[in-house]
Amino acid sequence: MTPFPFAIVGFDLDGTAVDSSPDLTDAVNHALAQAGRAPLHIDEVKPMIGGGVRRLLKRSLEETGGCEPEEFDRLYGALLDYYDANLAVGTRPYPGFVEALDALAARGVTCAIVTNKFARFAEKLLAELGLRERFACVIGGDTLGNGLRKPDRAPLDAMVRACGGGRAAFVGDSTFDTEAARNAGLPCVAVSFGFPNQPVETLGADAVIDRYAELIPALERLGG
Repeated sequence: MTPFPFAIVGFDLDGTAVDSSPDLTDAVNHALAQAGRAPLHIDEVKPMIGGGVRRLLKRSLEETGGCEPEEFDRLYGALLDYYDANLAVGTRPYPGFVEALDALAARGVTCAIVTNKFARFAEKLLAELGLRERFACVIGGDTLGNGLRKPDRAPLDAMVRACGGGRAAFVGDSTFDTEAARNAGLPCVAVSFGFPNQPVETLGADAVIDRYAELIPALERLGG
């Protein structure tokens, strides 16, 4: 068997590894209700996901009339508290994701999560879904501090170090992911089923997959 070309494969979390849109939508609507706003539909929330919950709430409030800074802080706290208590109610791995992790593990690949979600939420979510042990590291949007989050390359550099070094690739669903990979000099696979902040074909990924059964072949082509 030809050796697999990558020692490390990293994944974004929301919109790539898991569909978290039901729980993130509920958290946003909980905060909006505190402000007397009408709820947003899940399809309105999905394109806002990817830059962390603070950005998600800011965009949601902008869509519904704006917000003063003092009110924002109160609503942000309400969103965080609600999401912390309800982050795995409707969130599930995408079809085929666990099988893809199995296939990578069978090839000796070390897997990691790099997300702009707060690390404590990412860790808790993966644990509640029974997936935490699948990953050598989980790097969140606040792990490195100093605002070092995707699309900065630093989180992906940290991923490679934490996984012991070697040739790496990254899988994501938005420009936060493709730009971070490009900045870090890593090939990137984009999934077409996540929460892209622009059409997936314009993300600049090296490959696009429509289902996780396509991941191993895509990585083999990129590593050839």
